[in-house]
Amino acid sequence: MGRPRRVAAVVAAWCAALLAAGLYLQHVVGLEPCPMCIVQRYALLLTLATAVLAVWVRVALVRTLLGVGALWAVFGAVVAARQSWLQWFPPEVAACGRDFYGMIEAFPLRRAIPMIFRGSGDCTAIDWTFLGLSIANWSFLHFAALTVVLGSTAWLAGRR
Repeated sequence: MGRPRRVAAVVAAWCAALLAAGLYLQHVVGLEPCPMCIVQRYALLLTLATAVLAVWVRVALVRTLLGVGALWAVFGAVVAARQSWLQWFPPEVAACGRDFYGMIEAFPLRRAIPMIFRGSGDCTAIDWTFLGLSIANWSFLHFAALTVVLGSTAWLAGRR
């Protein structure tokens, strides 16, 4: 197994551990995820899926999949950064809106996505911290690190 595939395997394990931590916080600690948290989970799941594929596909596709994984991580970082911003600077009127699935079911996707990024009262709440950082802050740091690891590995794989 070459270096890019080993990196992909480590990234897959990393993403799986982060998803497990999120599920632990939800089902054991009792924290309900907000709409932006759920979008970040999907970004993490897609990063995990592309990393797993990069371990198992032909060598020629590994670089492409690492690049796609880096793009999913960038998307997750953007969502986490927006949620962190909302937590640091909450809107003056923070009305708790529908949950993620309620938005998707009740509105067309083109209306639901802006509602998710606008954030609700739930997205501005800080229910848990570790070392002074909220879940959204930690999520941003992990997505940023995943972006760097996947992007640099994809770039270096292309130079060989």
